Amino acid sequence: MLNRLLGLLRHDLAIDLGTANTLISVPGEGLVLNEPSVVAVEKQSRRILSGGCAVGHLARQLLGRTPESIVVVRPLREGVIADFRLCEAMLRYFIRKARRSSWGLGPRVLIAVPGCITPVEKRAVYNSAQRAGASEVLLLSEATAAALGAGLPIAEPVASMICDIGGGTTDVAVMCLSSVVAAKSIRVGGDQMDEAIVAYLRQHYTLKISMGAAERLRVDAGSAYPLDEELTEEVCGVDAISGLPRRVVITSEELREALADPLTRVIDAIKATLDGCTPDLVGDLVDNGIVLVGGGALLRCLDRYITEQTGLPARLSPDALSAVARGCQICLEQLSRWRSNLESSDDDF
Repeated sequence: MLNRLLGLLRHDLAIDLGTANTLISVPGEGLVLNEPSVVAVEKQSRRILSGGCAVGHLARQLLGRTPESIVVVRPLREGVIADFRLCEAMLRYFIRKARRSSWGLGPRVLIAVPGCITPVEKRAVYNSAQRAGASEVLLLSEATAAALGAGLPIAEPVASMICDIGGGTTDVAVMCLSSVVAAKSIRVGGDQMDEAIVAYLRQHYTLKISMGAAERLRVDAGSAYPLDEELTEEVCGVDAISGLPRRVVITSEELREALADPLTRVIDAIKATLDGCTPDLVGDLVDNGIVLVGGGALLRCLDRYITEQTGLPARLSPDALSAVARGCQICLEQLSRWRSNLESSDDDF
């Protein structure tokens, strides 16, 4: 009776707290929020701007367009909290926006976290969520959430492999019988790909471009494998020598060269995960392959590149961007089944 009453007074939220974007799902409803993980603050005081432009979509529109007195900040870096206070404020805003009503207890939230974060970094996630208004905080590994959200049969006695390439991290895991058999988490993702593009243009064209421009290049013309028709894209930046604006045309072949290092690190993580598997599990993966999720996995022909490099068939999940949030939602909807995969505030981080 008490649990039923608490259920009526408390709302559950499933949160994919990403370096680039934060997604929130509600059990029984699905995805209710998808906003950039950015906050606009005053440079000197570090106070969050007043009004609706301080967090999320509107704050991201200010990137590169603010006066010197205002900066747009990402509270998370490489999958972990870089600014505790701003992360707390951002979470509070998102939780308030995602809740169905303002009455009742604070929501129980389930947050997906990368496998590479330390116990101290986990504690920071828990504290931020609690200060943002959560009554209870549960943590789930991103790889498990991604596998659930992608619909992999991880509870069955057969190996399933997931590769989640997010904004700041890549999580690779092989799962069987609801447990992680082997896993590797690295701090490489879409941000590192964009940084590689920025460095390539600076080195080969003496052109300085923003991270936003590099992301657009990656999305519009980037690829991991040769294309049937190679693409070209024009980008505008600042000449590193003269300081004047200049445009250059860059090809998809050049972007592949720029992305070679971060993509190699992703392949190394996949191979390291496979090294931790038994021959029988690897045999299952020859048939089942690797499922790709996350924003970084949307890079053109990444599945073909991974297949060529590993010998395993790779495919992009149809729900790649929201798989982690969907997996967290499934965990909340079937909490008794997946409770053993979760960490709570009572655990010793």
